[in-house]
Amino acid sequence: MSENGSGKMVVLCNHADAPHVMPTLIMGASGASIGDDVILFFCPGGANALVKGELEKIRDMHLKGLPDPVQLYDDVLAEGGRVILCELALENKGIAVEDVREGVEILNAPSFLLDAQGAGLSFVF
Repeated sequence: MSENGSGKMVVLCNHADAPHVMPTLIMGASGASIGDDVILFFCPGGANALVKGELEKIRDMHLKGLPDPVQLYDDVLAEGGRVILCELALENKGIAVEDVREGVEILNAPSFLLDAQGAGLSFVF
C-alpha cells in the first residue's frame, strides 16, 4: 500500500473507444505508480480494446496531449497491476483467447468481485 494511496483501486471499462479506454489506462497506471494494487476490469462492451493491435490503433490516432495507451498498459502490468477481461466477452464479442493481449487474465464476474473487495477507489468508464 502506498502512503498516499488507498491500497486498492478498481477501474471498470465498458466501452472500447478512446474516450473510455484512455482514462481507464491513465487512472490504472497512475494508481500503480503510487503503489496501489490496481485491477482493471473490461466488461464485454470494452473487450475489443484488449484484442491484440487495438491499443495500437488508439495510439495511432495521436490524441493530442494524451500518453501512449500501449505504454500505459505495459506500465500497469510492470507495476504489478492486473488487467482482467470478463469471460462473457469471449462469446459475446466473438473474441478468441489467442487474440487477447499478453498479460490479460480472463475471469468471470464473481471472481473479479471477490478480488475487488476492499478497494478504496473505484472508477467506471
